[in-house]
Amino acid sequence: MTIRLRGHHLLCLLGYRGMGYSADFCVNMTGIYETLRTKPDTRIEIVTGVDDICRAYPPDQDNHCDGTVHELDQAVLTKLGLAPGYQGEWREVCGYVARQVEPSDIENLCVTCPWKSYGVCQEGVKLVREGLPLPKIEP
Repeated sequence: MTIRLRGHHLLCLLGYRGMGYSADFCVNMTGIYETLRTKPDTRIEIVTGVDDICRAYPPDQDNHCDGTVHELDQAVLTKLGLAPGYQGEWREVCGYVARQVEPSDIENLCVTCPWKSYGVCQEGVKLVREGLPLPKIEP
């Protein structure tokens, strides 16, 4: 199985703590998060645009998956030294984060993100940098 992820979702997954845009979104995101958390050898592919997380974005909300987040995707990929088309294991992506991202980088990388103020992404980066596991999310 390969999970398709856009650039900024590589960091969003580290900070995911069960909050989301809708119940369906959270079910999907929790499934992806728990798969990657418990099976770090899961293959991922970096894509441009809509990915496996975006597919559950609520249809009744203003969708940003094809719009404003492209710059954020590119900023995150540049910071990690990755590009669309990259294929590898989730553990390898976490290795890039551990080597190249500081928790404080979230402030600049994710400047427009409404979830930034919760501090969970900074916490996720810190955990990865320290080689600690991400917390389990109960479905």
